[in-house]
Amino acid sequence: MAYRSEIGIDAVHDLMNDFSNITAVTFDVGGTLIRPEPSVGHVYAAVALRHGLTVSPTRLNQQFARAWGELKDFHHGYDEWAALVDRAFSGLIDAPPSQTFFPEIYERFKAPDAWHVFKDVVPALDGLASRGLNLGIVSNWDDRLGPLLESLDLAKYFQAIVISGDVGFTKPSPVIFEHASKNLGTPPGNILHVGDSQSHDVAGAKVAGFSALQIKRNGVAGAADAIASLLEIEAMLE
Repeated sequence: MAYRSEIGIDAVHDLMNDFSNITAVTFDVGGTLIRPEPSVGHVYAAVALRHGLTVSPTRLNQQFARAWGELKDFHHGYDEWAALVDRAFSGLIDAPPSQTFFPEIYERFKAPDAWHVFKDVVPALDGLASRGLNLGIVSNWDDRLGPLLESLDLAKYFQAIVISGDVGFTKPSPVIFEHASKNLGTPPGNILHVGDSQSHDVAGAKVAGFSALQIKRNGVAGAADAIASLLEIEAMLE
């Protein structure tokens, strides 16, 4: 991996030693294990088209990204999602989706074909499970996640699935990580958390006493606490 060649073999060994006490690994979901297929904007546009509305997926992606980046205290509730989708469509259609087809958009993201599982996910989970590690999910999501993971054939890997919508706390709150530690029956100091957000995943996990890594599939040369593939985790634990 480019990551290892950039930081050098001695640094890799240091990282492995840091994780020598790890007996459980938890994962974020969106952006870490899966992503919308082919994009949020494409899924939104396809639903809109069924209602006779032609909307640019590119514009929807741009407006969704802007609205997502401006969110404060988002708890993944149904009404919160409706308001967010309305902002993504703002200025692109006459009536907001919350008054028309938002329920279809909400349901659409329950379907496995609306999601892409990153290619490193299953091999990485297979490898970690074969080592006898307990695996878990710590995700800011709602009650659609459990059935979705089942339909994607991923739920079988996890001994604990902790969702913000269930516990009432979102990452980076240490409370959601504490729930994961309790559900896994593993002390925080023996858990490694992996996610794509520096603030929600890495910083949040470390406050809770977990070790943490950020997954950055587009390259991590010189980045601390970062990996380019989930397949790197197993080698770090050896």
